[in-house]
Amino acid sequence: MATTSELDRVAMVVLRFMRRPFFAIVGVYAVGIVGMALIPGIDEYGNTRHMSLFHAFYFFTYTATTTGFGEIPSAFTDEQRLWAIVCLYMGVIAWLYAVGSIIRLLQNPHFILALNEHRFARIVKRISDPFVILCGFGDTGSLLARGLSDQGTRAVIIDGDPERIKALALRDYSVRMPGLCADASVPKHLLDAGIKSPHCKSLVILFKDEDINLKIAIIAKFFNPSIQIICRSTSKRHRSHLSALENVTVINPFEIFAQLLNMSITAPKLHNLNSWLVHAPDVRLGHPLVVPEGHWILCGYGRMGKWLNKYFAEQGISATIVDPHIKDPPEYSQVIKEHADHQTLKQAGIETAAGVLAGTNHDADNLGILMCVNALNPSAFTIVRQNNHENQLAFDAAQADLTLQSSLTTARRILKFLISPMVQPLIEKLQKSDPEQTDELVERLQNAVGDHIPQMWRINLCPGETTAAAEFLAKQQSLTLGDIIRDPHNLSGSLPCVPLTIDRNEGVRILPRDIESLRLGDEILFCGTTQGKRMLSASLNNTYTLNYLISGTDPPRGFFFKWLATTIEPFSHR
Repeated sequence: MATTSELDRVAMVVLRFMRRPFFAIVGVYAVGIVGMALIPGIDEYGNTRHMSLFHAFYFFTYTATTTGFGEIPSAFTDEQRLWAIVCLYMGVIAWLYAVGSIIRLLQNPHFILALNEHRFARIVKRISDPFVILCGFGDTGSLLARGLSDQGTRAVIIDGDPERIKALALRDYSVRMPGLCADASVPKHLLDAGIKSPHCKSLVILFKDEDINLKIAIIAKFFNPSIQIICRSTSKRHRSHLSALENVTVINPFEIFAQLLNMSITAPKLHNLNSWLVHAPDVRLGHPLVVPEGHWILCGYGRMGKWLNKYFAEQGISATIVDPHIKDPPEYSQVIKEHADHQTLKQAGIETAAGVLAGTNHDADNLGILMCVNALNPSAFTIVRQNNHENQLAFDAAQADLTLQSSLTTARRILKFLISPMVQPLIEKLQKSDPEQTDELVERLQNAVGDHIPQMWRINLCPGETTAAAEFLAKQQSLTLGDIIRDPHNLSGSLPCVPLTIDRNEGVRILPRDIESLRLGDEILFCGTTQGKRMLSASLNNTYTLNYLISGTDPPRGFFFKWLATTIEPFSHR
């Protein structure tokens, strides 16, 4: 950590601002003390006596605090009193000058920045739990920090907007989230944030400027080549640079949304399952969203429109593009170079269209398009792009069938990578497999979770996390997946949780069966209820409970009960 340099900066700023006030106070006290010692006084016997330097210093010390202990060691002469008056006024002026300098120092932006950087680096250095560095605390960063907090994961935040960092201090997170108002592309700030710390498990970069995102990713790789980086990027050029770096995940919210929409068309049950796992609002497991087939109208051919049109073309869905600024129109789609209004939508065939995308860069235009669609074809499936999080209430009132909020889509995908990285391979495999496998998983999750909010968690079969299970496997004893999820209150039933994946050295096993043999070091991803999570943890860390789940018997434990069992057993066989 770069704490020493920041401490030096703080000391330098303090010395520069307080040097003159310090010398002024010292000069006033030196002149006053020497003058008081040189001016002769008279003791109680009428003899001439000079005050000692110690008594002079003591007198000026208590008068500076406005305490007033009288004239010591004896009553002053008029000359001494006159000199004391002069020195008192000089001291007041010097102290006012010093206090004013202190106030200006506390308001100095360089001092505040240096002090905040030093405090921030000191807090990060003390973190002993795994944490994530979050560069950018806009809408996406705020949503991601909330999701990490709900999972009990700490984040260290850097953002250049002071208002964002002030807002961070007002959030009621379950774990402390230290923040720094600074330029994250400056290397020393990444060092202050703990980029080299062994507890730093990921770096998330979410700035709108993709050049800055690329710069931060490259600098971070020089500091810590093994760190996992998750970076938001919508530019093809930047994605190619980032993909060349090792262990870097590129998030494009427009591509992700197009993939999800394509999934809702080709595999609606899987789309419903994925939305349910990421806690999408108003989503019930087993009630998939139905996207109608037919002709579509794409209002806006920007980053979102291009991705949707690409997937529509792959599915053989025809589309009409409405965009006055389109530069490279696709050959296989009808293009109308006009603004989307009543007349243009009629020209595009709104009366018979299956769906409409309002995907421009302006929220007002997108809301206006929705109003036109509701007037011309209320039954059309509507997809709208929301650019600003502040307009959430207006988009809620519009009641579109699907809303793309770039920040929310990005935050959900990143949270999935950080908390449950094995979920995305599960979804991708189910998308390529038989739909019956998805139906089977949905049925198991409905039986296990029901109407509860789904919780996903990982367990590692190692001594540090699962004491009893690790000890059992270390003895080369057989342990299956069905054994550990068996309900101790009902051995014929199972806990309210479903194993989704098992991560081993040779790869990831998707949807393992209950007969799957477990190994030491397996990392298992579960989905279930909070109660199922607690009971599973208790079973894996209690030797007696685990033996009971495997054998179905609960042997006596204490000395007395063991003696009693051996005493009674011979009589039970007579």
